[in-house]
Amino acid sequence: MKTIEINGHLREALGSKKSKELRREGHVPCVIYGGGENVHFHADERELNKLVYTPDVFLINIKLGDKKVQAVLREAQYHPVSDKTLHMDFIEVIPGKAVALKLPVALTGNSEGVKNGGVLRRNAKALYVKGVVDTLPDTISIDITKMKIGSTIKVGDVSIPGVEMLEAANRVIVAVKTSRKAIADEEAEEAAEGEEGAEGAAEGEAATEESSEG
Repeated sequence: MKTIEINGHLREALGSKKSKELRREGHVPCVIYGGGENVHFHADERELNKLVYTPDVFLINIKLGDKKVQAVLREAQYHPVSDKTLHMDFIEVIPGKAVALKLPVALTGNSEGVKNGGVLRRNAKALYVKGVVDTLPDTISIDITKMKIGSTIKVGDVSIPGVEMLEAANRVIVAVKTSRKAIADEEAEEAAEGEEGAEGAAEGEAATEESSEG
């Protein structure tokens, strides 16, 4: 897992009023869970954007004065209009202890169904998983090469050693749906096969007639 360092500052005062002041100053209120007592701090929004505007998952070294805490991002909250980051939750990484986080889904290969005119539908760009950070992959890689029109890959179809999936097993990750073009091609093929069958039958009847006349 990639590593990144963030400079944080312990919060001396909590509450919504103080949080608003921090945001006006370009800082984001944050909290670290999982290490016993919750640690409240704030950090420069520009530094935290390195965690937000990327599909990558990082092991984060958060510097808090002379102390350093290793953590992973659990969740970020955004303003509904401006999309600015309002708050960030982190989970402290303790050696040997599993953590829950979101891993991005990476699709590999070219689907047979898409080649035949189907449409690829991605229903999940990331999935919640649980595992020890040292053994977690950077992404959940899914090969879609053999997916045909009508095929789906669900959470229950994915198995990664050392990783527990926290999503419902029947949640669809990716599917190949039919399209108007695929339907038209299929109907054209069926019509062509029907014409060939009709021609073959007609030829057979003509041969029978000639045989009876002879």
